[in-house]
Amino acid sequence: QVQLVESGGGLAQAGGSLRLACAASGRTLSSKAMGWFRQAPGKGREFVAAISQSGSSTYYSDSVKGRFTISRDNAKNTVYLQMNSLKPEGTAVYYCAASTDSYRLHSGVVGSWGQGTQVTVSS
Repeated sequence: QVQLVESGGGLAQAGGSLRLACAASGRTLSSKAMGWFRQAPGKGREFVAAISQSGSSTYYSDSVKGRFTISRDNAKNTVYLQMNSLKPEGTAVYYCAASTDSYRLHSGVVGSWGQGTQVTVSS
């Protein structure tokens, strides 16, 4: 089991940027596909982005494509989510997730979740 801890959340203005980080411990991150989900108040958890074990493949939801970038540094056991051109509807708790492969992760089949970090975007 891998333990995940997110950081980097906070308050940003619409059009601004934030960078989230997810540090893993317990197992080597390089064996896991990694991703980010978010949950807005009163809504279900939704997929945001995923990255393959090597980092060669990335996947995004249509709502963030072109604005968010997921990346990973396996040497540092860390995954990142660079969020640009933020919108107020992006206000949510953002969760880091690990899975055996990107397809499963995109489908919500997740082996490990982080505790979440709050992102608030003001208009």
